Amino acid sequence: MDHSMCGSGASWWARTDRIFDVEGMHVLAASVVDEQLVLDVETDQVLGGCPSCGVVAVGHGRRVHRLHDVPCFGRPVLVRWRKRLWRCVESTCEVTTFSEQHPYAARRAKLAARAVTWATDALSHDDTTVSALARHLGVDWHTAWTAIRVEATGRTSRPGRTAGVRTLGVDERIWRPSMKRRERAVTIMVDLTRDDQGRLQARLLDAVTGRSGTAYATWLKEQGLEFTVEVEHAALDPFRGYANAIRDELPDAIAVLDAFHVVKLGSQALDEVRRRVQQQTLHRRGHRDDPLYRIRRTLMTGVEHLTDKQTARLNRHLEAGDPGWEVTIAWRCYQELRGIYHASSPATGRGLAVKVIDAFPTCPIPEIARLGRTLRAWRDQVLAYFATAGVSNGGTEAINGIIDKTRRLAHGFRNFANYRLRILLAADGTPPYRDRPTHA
Repeated sequence: MDHSMCGSGASWWARTDRIFDVEGMHVLAASVVDEQLVLDVETDQVLGGCPSCGVVAVGHGRRVHRLHDVPCFGRPVLVRWRKRLWRCVESTCEVTTFSEQHPYAARRAKLAARAVTWATDALSHDDTTVSALARHLGVDWHTAWTAIRVEATGRTSRPGRTAGVRTLGVDERIWRPSMKRRERAVTIMVDLTRDDQGRLQARLLDAVTGRSGTAYATWLKEQGLEFTVEVEHAALDPFRGYANAIRDELPDAIAVLDAFHVVKLGSQALDEVRRRVQQQTLHRRGHRDDPLYRIRRTLMTGVEHLTDKQTARLNRHLEAGDPGWEVTIAWRCYQELRGIYHASSPATGRGLAVKVIDAFPTCPIPEIARLGRTLRAWRDQVLAYFATAGVSNGGTEAINGIIDKTRRLAHGFRNFANYRLRILLAADGTPPYRDRPTHA
């Protein structure tokens, strides 16, 4: 080594210290062993007070603490910290010897504190896995996850994390498809509160096992009155269990049925009519060249998006495959249902919604009549959309995408606690680059 770069210590490398970037810690030597960058470091501490009695201790030699740091120059980094040992000279003190401490790493830690922070940040923002991070750090999966889990638990359970939630979303996810039906579903709660500029940064608040109103109501109770009294709007899909939980635990909140799910109910009813007419006219399922089958996707397109060519094609195939006009009428009902969310003003949209809810139950087409009865049962929640500036569960669906991606990256989970922690990290809504306290 070129000792012309040495710092104030006899073997401290000033430039290498700058790269290592830990205050009070100095690099003595650097080498590459088995494709790892190995650094020998020590602190500049010269005095040590007994942690029990405070008396100045005397040196008692050194011992090497081996730990892994953030990868550097494409290699895992192994740090050999030459820790000072101290001996208390106070005869009445219960402490005999102790080692120096530094924020760089906890006692007996296998990973440096900043390595744990780096790995936890990567799980939050970089679409990676614990296995990949363990490989970059040069440690075993269990070693990496044991350290990350402590950091992740601290982040996801920090005080005040659920404060200030004014709009709350709820939905269900399947976390382990291979399990029994009652055990594979989870209920997720999402913060849909917009900031002062009206921007939405959805974030996952929690996930609990089970898809039921009881699971949702229990979680709301656990949050306490301080949380529930702040919630003004509660978005949900048409599941009566969640609606009952909102009614019981959030009595002052306005329940809003998500626009996406309302339109989805309409598209499902339209598709059911198409398939039924297909069976009645041709006595089989749709084939590639059948008129109604060929326009199955065009039927779902909003009328405002149809080109002249698509409109002509739609009319041609409906005339050929819909002798009783049932699909045509169902399509018009579907477009009316979509139209309530594309009205020029909330008042206009509400008026259209009232007409739809009142008219659909009397439709002679059974699928549309059933849709109308469903909308009538959810009348207040549907109309609440127009009184709340368009509150929806769209942010929750975005969180669902992040959750599904996390599960795919991990190739599935077997442990719900790990699953919950991982999705809370990935969907906590924090920006990827933010200031953090350093360990210098």
